[in-house]
Amino acid sequence: MSLTECRTELSASHFPLNMAAHLKKRVYEEFSQVVQIPQEEAPAKKLRLSKPSKSAALHIDLCKATNSTDALQYLLQFARKPVEVESVEGVIRILLEHYYKETDNSVRLKIASLLGLLSKTQGFRPDCIVDDAINTLNNEKSHQVLAQLLDTLLVIGTQLPESPTVRQRLIEMACKHLSDSYFGVRNKCLKLLGCLGTVDAPLTKDNEGLGTSLGGVRDVQSIISDYFGDQDPRVRTAAIKAMLQLHERGMKIHEIIYNQACRLLTDDYEQVRSAAVQMVWVLSQLYPESIVPIPSSNEEIRLVDDVFGKISHMVSDGSWMVRVQAAKTLGSILQVSPHFLEQTLDKKLMSDLRRKRTAHERAKELFTSGEFSSGRKWADDAPKEKLDTNTVYLIASGACGAFVHGLEDEMFEVRIAAVEALSQLARSSPSFAEKCLDFLVDMFNDEIEEVRLQSIHVLREISTHITLREDQLDTVLAVLEDSSRDIREALHELICYTNVSTKECIQLALLELLKNLNKYPTDRNSVWKCLKFLGSRHPTLVLPLVPELLSTHPYFDTPEPDMDDPAYIAVLVLVFNAAKSCPTMPALFSDHTFRHYAYLRDSLSHLVPPLRLPGNGLDLVDSRCSSGSVESAQLFLQQSLNRVSTIQNLEAPGAQDLLNFTIRDLRRLGELQTELAGAADFCATYLRCQLLLMKALQEKLWNMAVPLCLKQNVTATAAAQQILEETYKLEFLYSGLESRQVATIHHVRLQAKALQLVLTARTRQGLDPLISSCEKFLQDIESFQRLFLAELPHLQDSFVDKLLELMPRLSSCKPVETVKILQTTLRQSGLLQLRLPEQIHRATATIIEPTGESDNPLKFTTGLVVALDIDATLEHVQDPQNIVKVQVLYPDGQSHMIHPKPGDFRKPGPNRHRLITQVYLSHTAWTEPSQIEVRLLLAYSSSSTSLSSASPASKLGWSDSIDSLPQPEAAVEGTIPFSKPVKVYIMPKPARR
Repeated sequence: MSLTECRTELSASHFPLNMAAHLKKRVYEEFSQVVQIPQEEAPAKKLRLSKPSKSAALHIDLCKATNSTDALQYLLQFARKPVEVESVEGVIRILLEHYYKETDNSVRLKIASLLGLLSKTQGFRPDCIVDDAINTLNNEKSHQVLAQLLDTLLVIGTQLPESPTVRQRLIEMACKHLSDSYFGVRNKCLKLLGCLGTVDAPLTKDNEGLGTSLGGVRDVQSIISDYFGDQDPRVRTAAIKAMLQLHERGMKIHEIIYNQACRLLTDDYEQVRSAAVQMVWVLSQLYPESIVPIPSSNEEIRLVDDVFGKISHMVSDGSWMVRVQAAKTLGSILQVSPHFLEQTLDKKLMSDLRRKRTAHERAKELFTSGEFSSGRKWADDAPKEKLDTNTVYLIASGACGAFVHGLEDEMFEVRIAAVEALSQLARSSPSFAEKCLDFLVDMFNDEIEEVRLQSIHVLREISTHITLREDQLDTVLAVLEDSSRDIREALHELICYTNVSTKECIQLALLELLKNLNKYPTDRNSVWKCLKFLGSRHPTLVLPLVPELLSTHPYFDTPEPDMDDPAYIAVLVLVFNAAKSCPTMPALFSDHTFRHYAYLRDSLSHLVPPLRLPGNGLDLVDSRCSSGSVESAQLFLQQSLNRVSTIQNLEAPGAQDLLNFTIRDLRRLGELQTELAGAADFCATYLRCQLLLMKALQEKLWNMAVPLCLKQNVTATAAAQQILEETYKLEFLYSGLESRQVATIHHVRLQAKALQLVLTARTRQGLDPLISSCEKFLQDIESFQRLFLAELPHLQDSFVDKLLELMPRLSSCKPVETVKILQTTLRQSGLLQLRLPEQIHRATATIIEPTGESDNPLKFTTGLVVALDIDATLEHVQDPQNIVKVQVLYPDGQSHMIHPKPGDFRKPGPNRHRLITQVYLSHTAWTEPSQIEVRLLLAYSSSSTSLSSASPASKLGWSDSIDSLPQPEAAVEGTIPFSKPVKVYIMPKPARR
């Protein structure tokens, strides 16, 4: 074989191997090729968030229950969970389905209770379940479940007030079950009639549903009044309360039930008697002039007088709770006749409340009796004050001296109620006020402090109608020895407004008040104020006492008294206030008295009035007498605000000068005119915020690079922080603000936050803090829009108005662009005009004790505590128990914050509070005495704004969830000083070894 043939044969034999490798290579090449397919736009997938069905979950739980105990546990767990409005009907269907299957009474009772709770869900109309609820009621045998189902029907009826058909069906169901033997069912039926029944719609009862006793057409009141005589006292009470419910709903109760209500006043059970007292009082207000007959006689009296007599009799009831209610009710019967009113102060029956027989009737009775005088006994035929059983009383004998019984009652609650009733009646009748004066004065000696305090307050309220005699004043002033500070201060307040009859009374009052001042030096300010009013009310009685009080002599010079003596200052306060209305009194003053007047006029101007005193041939006329009127001051205030509104037309330096001058004028106005101090300070603080904002936004700060204006950046940052603090003062330190002013304050706060954001972006590096700051600011804008939606029309062309227009752009742009938009909008926005409300007051506090005048240090041992008495007066502070705090600042910088107890606050008058508390101090040892500062602070939280009560969270129903509401911003909390600090010397001594 040749070489060529051999090669050809070998090639042929290797062909399959080469071909396989070639094919393998092609396969790899085909699979490794990248083929680009044009991408088609896939439809977006829609996600639907579905909440688990509450009805399905409840159905599963109830099906799992093997016995009634398990079912009850599942129902109790379900009751704690919220239910959405759209799920309520399904849940009710599941509950009703299980109700029909359930045989245990306790489970059916819980289901009936849940039906009532679910019917109250806000946004759900329960008219779709009325038929089912009525069907369950008709088929139910258990009395307890019946009562609960009736309660559910009552809830359904109150939720559907505009559906008279449903209301009528429910009333018929109530009438049908009124004959039930269980008292609870009858109670619920009567309650439903009282809450849903109407007078104009008569009820037709058939024998089949209601029995023959209720046949015919009758109204709701006659049906309810039938149960005034029910055998069960709880049903009788429920019937009276149902009738009172009709009255509260505006329906006029028929007069014919008066006799039935009067019989209930003698019921054996105190709850019935208590409700009957309310019932007869209502009738006395509806028909005061109606004439009612007196039993077993031909006499007739007014209904209001008869009710007054019957309730007076109840003041001697066996139950102290009924006595309290009767005493309180007496105070509200103001149309009673004067002789009935005066009878309550005398235990003996007065002659004008007894029917008198004529002389002919008496002579006829004497003749028919055959009795004549024997002459053996002197004046045995004289008329005697003898009452026989035939005498007709116009008032029950037990009602005589009702207030005497009430004021002498063993229970102090009854005594307090009697004192309050005396106050109400005495204010409407000056003659009765004079007669009850002795009784009220006697109550000053009561063993219970609360009764004594209430008696003093009552006498203060009726003081305009009375004049105290010397013996009465002596009894009143004896209370000044009381150890209770509240009692003494209330008595000082009483003496301020009391009229006395003689100069001996003035002398007695002054002597006792000076004793009080000597025994209790902390009462100094209260005693001075008391003498101020006592002198101004009795100038003619003080005049003959002046030489004795001032120790002057017509011929000899007397020594000059010490002006540091509080007792001498008290005498001067009495005399100077009397001299204001007595022009002849200054002639009795000595030379040093004029000097003392000038001193006290400057140091105690609130106690010493301006006088025209002749001295050295000149008239010392007080400059404060020529102060302008409030009207002119208000006009000046408004003109100042109008002048500031033209600031947009001025250049920056001129605008700042105008704001500075206006702020200065407003602050001076507040000092001169105390009535406008709150409004003037409010406006000055607001303009101060605008001035700070204007300085921070001046041109040179924003046209230079950041490294070239670091100092200006620091100044602008401090200004933004100060504006924020001032806005919190504006919002929480002033009362009487309207929604418009609160919106204006929040607008300035939003500007300050925007300024802070812009400054942060200019000075800091890093994107993450900037993103979170921008998001928080956008949340603030949305919160502003939600809170002040009604005020947005008044904020046109303002900073917020422009931001709301740019809101879609702000929500989608980058943080850097957001900052640029804010910077531009800030510099383009102008001053927002401030509109003053009708009344605006600034919260103020004055610390009376400690005075800070003592140089003697308060010494205590290191490691122990010492009590510092705090006495302060608060003006125009809302809810001081929660927001007022005491701050103690030590020399080393330590600060302690003390929250006083609620019982430390008193309210002596409207918009006034008194804080009397103790602060405990402790510190390490010092080498020498040093001063601590004590001041009062007003705590605030930005979450407690006055508009937060209108938020949706305050109106959540039983099934509403808070999770679905937008979460508010983080609350900013802080404190505002609102009193001048008082410095106190203390000295912690080292402990002895």
